[in-house]
Amino acid sequence: MGDLNAVKITQEQWEKIDAIIQKHGSSNGNIIPLLEEIQEYLGYIPVEVQEEISKKTGISKNHIYGIVSFYSYFTMVPRGRHRIQVCLGTACYVRGGKLIAEKIEKEYGLKPGECTKDGRFTYETARCFGACGLAPVMVVDGDIYSKVEVPMVDEILKKYK
Repeated sequence: MGDLNAVKITQEQWEKIDAIIQKHGSSNGNIIPLLEEIQEYLGYIPVEVQEEISKKTGISKNHIYGIVSFYSYFTMVPRGRHRIQVCLGTACYVRGGKLIAEKIEKEYGLKPGECTKDGRFTYETARCFGACGLAPVMVVDGDIYSKVEVPMVDEILKKYK
């Protein structure tokens, strides 16, 4: 699941991370492109990688952590191949969004922000997609599913391997 220590960085990955750091240099102005490239490569930027970036560039760990934790693009935990989002805004919540969320949490053993052990799904909740007339709404990889009922969840998720 979304355990920060779930995935260990291999020697090959460290070598690629070092090459990315060298490519971008130690300029503070290059930190975001450097982080973007590392995230594109690893899929996330764990604290241990942030510490290595700090050592190699001389940019403070706090500054790097601040960037990674501020921008929603970056993540410190592995993400699944597919992103499930369940709307829990008022309209969706009262029309069954809560039940959809409970099904996913129970059957996949996930809490919001976590990834399945097999790396298939990352599960998130959202406050509103602006589609209240279609409530309840579930979004998978940007595909919007409207008027979702609990029995439909398994059929929807089967499409995403």
